[in-house]
Amino acid sequence: MQSVTRLTLLLCAAWAAALLYGEMGAYWAARLSCSWPSSSPSSPPSPNNHVKIAVVADPQLMDSTSLGLPLSSIALQAAEFYTDLNMRRSFQSVILPFKPDVLLFLGDQFDGGPYMSNEEWHGSLSRFKHIFSMNEHITNPNIPIYYLSGNHDIGYSAFHKIHPEVITRYEKEFQSRNYQFSAGKVDFVVVDAQTLDGATESKERSSSWEFIKALSSGNKSNPKVLLTHIPLYRPNNSPCGPHRSSPVINQRVSSAAMDQGITYQNYLSKETSDLLLSLLKPVLVLSGHDHDQCTIVHPTPFGSVTEHTLGTISWQQGNLYPSFMLLSAGPKLPANSTDIEHEVLTNLCFLPKQTHIYIWYIFQFVVTILLLLLWPTNGLRSLPYVNAFVSFMRSVAAELFSRTKEKDDEEDGEYEMVWDAEGSMHLVKKAVAKTPGTSSDSRTTGRLCFLAEDCRYQKLASWFLLTKDFPFLMTGEMLLQGQQPEGTNWSLIRQFLLR
Repeated sequence: MQSVTRLTLLLCAAWAAALLYGEMGAYWAARLSCSWPSSSPSSPPSPNNHVKIAVVADPQLMDSTSLGLPLSSIALQAAEFYTDLNMRRSFQSVILPFKPDVLLFLGDQFDGGPYMSNEEWHGSLSRFKHIFSMNEHITNPNIPIYYLSGNHDIGYSAFHKIHPEVITRYEKEFQSRNYQFSAGKVDFVVVDAQTLDGATESKERSSSWEFIKALSSGNKSNPKVLLTHIPLYRPNNSPCGPHRSSPVINQRVSSAAMDQGITYQNYLSKETSDLLLSLLKPVLVLSGHDHDQCTIVHPTPFGSVTEHTLGTISWQQGNLYPSFMLLSAGPKLPANSTDIEHEVLTNLCFLPKQTHIYIWYIFQFVVTILLLLLWPTNGLRSLPYVNAFVSFMRSVAAELFSRTKEKDDEEDGEYEMVWDAEGSMHLVKKAVAKTPGTSSDSRTTGRLCFLAEDCRYQKLASWFLLTKDFPFLMTGEMLLQGQQPEGTNWSLIRQFLLR
C-alpha cells in the first residue's frame, strides 16, 4: 500500500511539473530566449531612437471551412478553443511583454475568409480581436496596427470578379489593401499580392500597380520595406537557410480559363517580382503565406535584397516551430550611407512547441492510467506493459514520419552565397565534417506533404520519436535486479517506490 501511495505522489509531482512547464514555463522560456535586434553583439538591443515593430504572420483562425465541420460540431469548437488559447497566450505572454510600438500582421488573419457567411466572418473577427487583445486595456490603444490581405482573407484574383463583396467586407474592417506607412525613417509599402498576377483587365490588378508605380516616382530618400503576403519568386529548390523546419515548397500556379486570374500560387511570378524590386528598390522584403521560415537573397541591379518569409504563429497550421519577428526601424542615415543593417534590424523569435506539449500530456496521461491500473497488483512487473505502449507509439511514429530531416544539423552549419546561371543568389550550406562515432539526437522535423498549408495535422506523432531514452523503456526485471540506464539515477526512484 505504501508503494501505491508513493507512486501516486510521484505521478502527482510529474503532472505538476508537466503542467507548470506546459502552461507557463514554456512561454517564459520563449520570452527569455528572444530580444530586440541589435546591429552588433556589443551594442544594446533596439536603441531608443528605433521604432519597435512586432511582426506576426498567418494566424489563420480555424472555422467551419478548416475541417469541413458544421459550426455546432464539438470537434470544431474544441479545435478552435485550443488554437485560440495558444495564440492568445503566445501574444500576451511572449509578444506583448516586449512593448512594441507597432503591430504588423502579414496576412491570412482568417482561414476561410472568402467563403464564410457574414455571420461566421464577424464571429471570427470577434475571436481575432479577443486573441490579440484589441478590445482590452492590455493592448495600448495608441499602438498602431497594420494588416496585409492574404489569400485566406480575400481569395486569389480569379475569385474577386465573381465575389467582389469579399473585398468590400475586408476593407470595411481592415482598411485599404494597398498603402504605405512610416516607422522611424523607414517607409513600409503594403501591397495586395493576390491581385498582382491577376487578369490583365482586372480593376483590382490595375489599382495595385497604379499604387506601386506612383510610389516609385515619389519620395526616394527613405529606405523602403516591401510587405507582401505571397513571397517573391525564387527558383525551385532554393535553400531557405537554417531556420527552415520542412522541405522547401516549389512554385505552383493555377489559373482560371480565358485569363480570368489566378486560382492558386505559392510565389509571385518572376516578372512581377522583378518589377516590384525594380520599381520600389526595397532594402528588405517581408512575406508570409508559406507557414514556415525562409530567408532568400534576391540579386538586383541596385544590390542584393533579403527577403524573410515568416512562419505562422499558429501551432495548427503545419509548423511545429511557430514564430514571430521583432523588427527595429531606425533613424534617417546620411544620403550616402549604405549601412542598411542599421536602418532595419530583424530578429526571428520562436514560440513554444505546443504540439509537443499536448502530445506529452496525452502520453503522460496514458502512462498514468496504465500505472494506476496495473501497479496495485503487479508492482514493478507492470512496467513491461508501459514499455510495450511506449514502443508501440514509437513504431507508429517511425512509420508515419520515416522521411525526416534534422533541424539541428541545419542550425549548426555555415552558409555561403552562391549565384546560379540565372543570376539568382542562394544560401548553400557548407560541408562540415562530423566527429566519427557520434550519433545525432537532433529533432525530427520532416513533413510528408508538398504544400505548407496542407501539413496541419501530419506531425502530431513525431514527438514520440524523441522518447528513446524515456525511463519506462526499462523493464520491470531490470529495476528489480537493480540495473540502471546510463546517466539516470534510478536507484533513488527504485528505493522511493519499494520502501
